[in-house]
Amino acid sequence: MSDLLSLSLTEITAKLKSREVSATELADAALSASEAANGALNAFSSFDADKTMAMARASDDRLAKGEGGLIEGAPIAMKDLFAVEGVETAASSNILKGFKPTYESTVSAKLWEAGGVFLGKTSMDEFAMGSSNETSNQGPAVNPWRTGDAKLTPGGSSGGSAAAVAADLCFGATGTDTGGSIRQPAAFTGTVGVKGTYGRCSRWGAVAFASSLDHPGPIAKTVRDAAVLMQAMSGHDPKESTSLPNAVPDFAAAAERAVKGMRIGVPKEYRMDGMPEEIETLWSQGVDMLKDAGCEIVDVSLPHTKYALPTYYIIAPAEASSNLARYDGMRYGNRVEGKDLTDTYEQTRAAGFGKEVQRRILIGTYVLSAGYYDAYYLRALKVRRRILEDFKTAFEQCDALLTPSTPSAAFEIGSRSNDPIAMYLNDIFTVTANIAGIPAMSVPVGLDKDGLPLGLQVITPALDEESMFAVGAALEAQAGFTGKPKKWW
Repeated sequence: MSDLLSLSLTEITAKLKSREVSATELADAALSASEAANGALNAFSSFDADKTMAMARASDDRLAKGEGGLIEGAPIAMKDLFAVEGVETAASSNILKGFKPTYESTVSAKLWEAGGVFLGKTSMDEFAMGSSNETSNQGPAVNPWRTGDAKLTPGGSSGGSAAAVAADLCFGATGTDTGGSIRQPAAFTGTVGVKGTYGRCSRWGAVAFASSLDHPGPIAKTVRDAAVLMQAMSGHDPKESTSLPNAVPDFAAAAERAVKGMRIGVPKEYRMDGMPEEIETLWSQGVDMLKDAGCEIVDVSLPHTKYALPTYYIIAPAEASSNLARYDGMRYGNRVEGKDLTDTYEQTRAAGFGKEVQRRILIGTYVLSAGYYDAYYLRALKVRRRILEDFKTAFEQCDALLTPSTPSAAFEIGSRSNDPIAMYLNDIFTVTANIAGIPAMSVPVGLDKDGLPLGLQVITPALDEESMFAVGAALEAQAGFTGKPKKWW
């Protein structure tokens, strides 16, 4: 049964449909493997075996009747940011520890409607604030890839989801991407990570970090798998004001589309001082791969790229400070009694929020305060508009952009935790797509000198996920990446 867990989502759903394997057998195997691995990988924050097996039995009933959805019977892991009815949803934070929602997030509901089987909640950086999964209240998730005895980060904030997919514990997982929190973990773990156009996947029922930047999306084993999951997750949600009313295209079909004649832009601003030579080499190889697939390569400019990271680290904390104001111990979540109301607020939030979350709340409160609002926040919004205009100009010359996903391969847990700026620089290639609200994905294309996976990023215009999946699939086919971590857990 462990061999079945190594299959792709597309392969396993075919076997489930042909009744070569039952959903209950598969769910039992995935649960056993995940629970056995969790002591070493710490990828999951919680399981609910009864819920998992009940959903698997329901899938078997549908499959027996010749029915079933797009991903019928496949075990799917959920980032601990999405509300799953009756299952603890804590955003890996002490302030929400023990909170069990009585409702279902739209993204998870759509996956269950498509036949997905809930496997468990995955660990993450607290409130999605981090790039290494080290701010989780349950300790860091561990990358299944390793060199020597060092424990490596799977990236963040969707690190648990990426680790679970890379270790063949599930057939896909959800993540959220606010500045790169799907694509960076995907690059670090040799998986495919996707965020669509802002509003393509509903944010309803997902714990908010920065509302104008948060993008739900999938982490998967292959580009086609990611396309299938994205198709299942997407669609208009009347409960969510920023949800797009547009029809959902056939993303899986787009992943089969030829790319001959497509124009691929290479932005010169992504060649940065101090960038490792192997990242530069990988990027050049990716350009050659797409040339071989029949694409035309054009040089483009995104002149405001250098302002993207500081812009992001003004807007995101500002929105976070507003969103997290609701966690005060009054209505739900943990509460620490103080000598009066103000003291209760202070004690509750000091005990409930970790250091990184506190840091970002303080930054956000500062940039929104009287006397600094115009100097920081309003200026950041103006730069945000310029960044979006840069992309619109670039896409007049090309159909998609190709860039590195990350400035390095996975690094050792603890090696950057004392330097917030070094940690924030992990998002240097990814934040622009969030600021502009456009689709982007990371595709694994090679290994670094230590044998760790590296990814390249494909970015496309708003509402053109189809081109993203087409180019991503072509890149995947040309690269022929089949790397898997050697099992040590």
